[in-house]
Amino acid sequence: MTGAANTSLRIPFAELVAITAAVMALNALAIDMMLPALGRIGDELGAAHDNDRQLIIVVYVLGNGIAQLFFGPIVDRFGRKSVLLWSLGGYVLGSILSIFASSFSLLLAARAFQGVATAATRVAVIAAVRDQCAGRRMAEVMSLAITIFMAAPILAPSFGQLILFAAPWRGIFIALLLYGVLLAVWLGWRLPETLALEHRKPLRTGRIVTSYLDFVRNPVSIGYTLASALCFGALFGYISTSEQVFLETFDLGNSFAFAFAAIAGALGAATLINARLVSRFGMRRLTHTALLAFLIFNTLHLAIASTAGESFVLFMLFMMASFFCLGLIGPNSTALAMEPMGDNAGAAAAANGFAGTTIAGFLGGVIGRFYDGTTMPIILGFVVLGVAALGIVLMTERGKLFGVGEAQADELLP
Repeated sequence: MTGAANTSLRIPFAELVAITAAVMALNALAIDMMLPALGRIGDELGAAHDNDRQLIIVVYVLGNGIAQLFFGPIVDRFGRKSVLLWSLGGYVLGSILSIFASSFSLLLAARAFQGVATAATRVAVIAAVRDQCAGRRMAEVMSLAITIFMAAPILAPSFGQLILFAAPWRGIFIALLLYGVLLAVWLGWRLPETLALEHRKPLRTGRIVTSYLDFVRNPVSIGYTLASALCFGALFGYISTSEQVFLETFDLGNSFAFAFAAIAGALGAATLINARLVSRFGMRRLTHTALLAFLIFNTLHLAIASTAGESFVLFMLFMMASFFCLGLIGPNSTALAMEPMGDNAGAAAAANGFAGTTIAGFLGGVIGRFYDGTTMPIILGFVVLGVAALGIVLMTERGKLFGVGEAQADELLP
């Protein structure tokens, strides 16, 4: 097993999980705290069309995904910690720009900048985890981190709603600013640099291109990255339209945050269970089973909604089932994609994040633009993307599913 860890500087396993979760929560908070305020923001700043308010989410996601590709080589050159701290500074600046945005266009520009800045945090923290963990152990770290991090999307809309009771929508960006500052203080104090000086790579065009080509040419890395991206394209489609679905289609009013939390909670429950199951059943078996279940659930949902009609209870049950599956697919597919990339962790994390977030964000935006007052665009998007993801996994595994050929590495790197 190979890697580039600075093994003389390590933090406890529990704190590594906590830091990973806190960094990952940056994106969840920046996206989900906005949801209750989208209508107010669109009205106050003059969004041209109701569906345009989805752009507050979409431009952030796309900026975040595209920029990850550029931060991979930077993380491999300058290390994980310094890039994380600079990125948090950009996150704070993006929050300030959003607070003072005077038009819808300026707010979108500020959100895109914030997404770009935050891209480096995901690349750096996943590379730091890969510096110290491999195989199923990395999947365990990611599962535990996502379990803790899931408190963010579960509670974020409620936090956003509470802020709106006491302050204008700009108060949400003040809260994001404070979170970024506190996280920067914690990381500056406790996080060691996990990339040893002798393993840092120069910023040379040829080497950078080679690093990304190594990732793209590895069928496991690119296959699971694309399959995961398609599944999470469905998730972003749901997120971008959730405010409209719950407020307009189902007329929930202020109960919107509770419905959103229930669905997000299913994803959190799955990641917690996954952390316990991955060492027993393996990443491939769990990923493949969850992907098949995801497709079955949504095909059944589509059939029922098309014939008998949709209802709030039906929508909630099938969305919770789908998100439970995504909670198994996410951490395991990321670990599978990163597993062959021990000596190329920064570029691999960037390529994985670029493909996953950009493709997912784009597909989610497409699904959102088809919102027509019903849930059908979401359900159909889940089915189509589930079929495509399963097809990619079958090609990656040459038609064989459920754990054939899985590596058994499951320990922290020495």
